[in-house]
Formats: sequence, C-alpha cells, structure tokens
Amino acid sequence: MPPPHDAPSAAELVAAVREFLERDVLGALEGRTRFHGLVAINSLAIVEREMELGPEQAARHRERLRAFGCSDDAALAAAIRAGDLDDRHDELKAALLDAVRDKLEVANPAYLDG
Repeated sequence: MPPPHDAPSAAELVAAVREFLERDVLGALEGRTRFHGLVAINSLAIVEREMELGPEQAARHRERLRAFGCSDDAALAAAIRAGDLDDRHDELKAALLDAVRDKLEVANPAYLDG
C-alpha cells in the first residue's frame, strides 16, 4: 500500500467486510433483510473487482477512444450517430465488445461464462 496509508489497504478492508457478511451475518438474516444482505455482499464484490481491474480497464478504454479520435464516451456516441465511423464498422464493433466485456468483468463476471 502506498504511503501515507498503512495496511490494511482499501481493497483488503472491502474484502474483509464482504467476507464477514457472507460468513457470519447472512446466515442469521431472513426475508427482506437477507435480500439486502445479499445486495450488500454483491456490491462489495463489485467494488473489489473494480479496484482490482479498474485502472487497467480505464487505460484500455482511453486507448480505444483515442483510436477513434474521441475524448470521451459522449464524443464516441456522437461520432457513431453522425456516421463518422461507418467505414470502421468491424473495428468499432470489436472495441465496443471489449468495452462491454470489461464492464461485465466488474459488474458480473458470471455473465461471461459460456
């Protein structure tokens, strides 16, 4: 963990809370409270994956945007709507699939199975 912070890292703290909820709390919950416990556990798992994968994914996303001459997602959407990238359909499709794959790796990697 980089200074000035000491161990445990933010990622370690999130993992510890998620594991505590999974192992020690969830079994004692019922009904609506159990559902919200499951939502909390899933949310913390998403945060863990985003902390782990996010920086590399963000760099790849910036590179994808740069390859199409776009500064951000709004500029890419505008270029698509304007037809500016119609001649790059295959390249655009591959880039968008990569972006969706990155999102699913964080939000719910189970959707990528199979």
